[in-house]
Amino acid sequence: MKVLVTGGGGYIGSILVQMLLEKGYKVKCLDRFFFGMETLSNVLGDPNLEIVKDDIRWFDPNILRDVDTVMDLAALSNDPAGELDPRKTMEINYKGRVRVATLSKKYQVERYILASSCSVYGFQDGVVDERSPINPLTTYAKANALAEEETLPLADDSFSVTVLRQATVYGLSPRMRFDLAINGMVLGFYKHGKIPIMRDGTQWRPFVHIRDTAGAFIKVLESERDLVNKEVFNVGSNEQNYQIKPLAELIAEAIGLPFNFEWYGSPDNRSYRVDFSKIRDVLGFKPKYTPKEGAREIYDALVEGRVKDSIKTRTVDWYKFLIEAQKIVKEVELRGVIL
Repeated sequence: MKVLVTGGGGYIGSILVQMLLEKGYKVKCLDRFFFGMETLSNVLGDPNLEIVKDDIRWFDPNILRDVDTVMDLAALSNDPAGELDPRKTMEINYKGRVRVATLSKKYQVERYILASSCSVYGFQDGVVDERSPINPLTTYAKANALAEEETLPLADDSFSVTVLRQATVYGLSPRMRFDLAINGMVLGFYKHGKIPIMRDGTQWRPFVHIRDTAGAFIKVLESERDLVNKEVFNVGSNEQNYQIKPLAELIAEAIGLPFNFEWYGSPDNRSYRVDFSKIRDVLGFKPKYTPKEGAREIYDALVEGRVKDSIKTRTVDWYKFLIEAQKIVKEVELRGVIL
């Protein structure tokens, strides 16, 4: 079986590609590689891996001809990055992924799995599940909601469509990100002896380890079609719904250091608790990792020098850098034409 992973060089994608290869699947990885090819350095050269350096908005659809399943993870990631250029976020995260799904069906791919996010729930007072009304508050969340809305109706007896609404992810990755809650808390503790907490610390958020969420994609791939076709699953576990400040205290305990923190940012208007019973009961999915284990592995990797903080580990900063670099190149080219 051959699997196409869009965004396969990203934070989750690089782990997912590795796990698929370990299970013996043939993998095509489609990515722009804005963060470099080194995100796949541990699997480059694998005979079952094919790299396609391209964009979901305009790739040649012929690459789909021998593909059995598409796992669509390509996107401008997270809420702050989505606000850098809302128009482009919609163009990629919404229209681009609808294009991937539509072409997948046209080229007779059997399964399409969309990487969505629990951020579509926005602000909710109670515990939400897949039947709850959504309330996307950011461009990133709205793009996910629109992508869900237009890809699910493509499903039929020969084309299976599944939406995975992932909790906030944490854990080590070759394309490391320190702009995610748990990862950022650990980095703050490592660098400054203080955990950064977004105000006011009472907001609820669900969490899932990176290897667990990657495992959910594989679980859908290997499940009976009738169980996953036209379905939406929240990905995570009921035990990993946390309020942010108590979570920070848990991280300090995991690392083995006295709890010390500093506030940052404006009060977060995103707060939601999520019910993950469906994916547990229908697919038998159960996460293997906890925030304590995830925090410890990140802290140890920082201490041992296996992972380092850089501009590339902060998505918004790196995108801003690329945008400015592109402006400079265009200005130089324009001056060359004028001169």
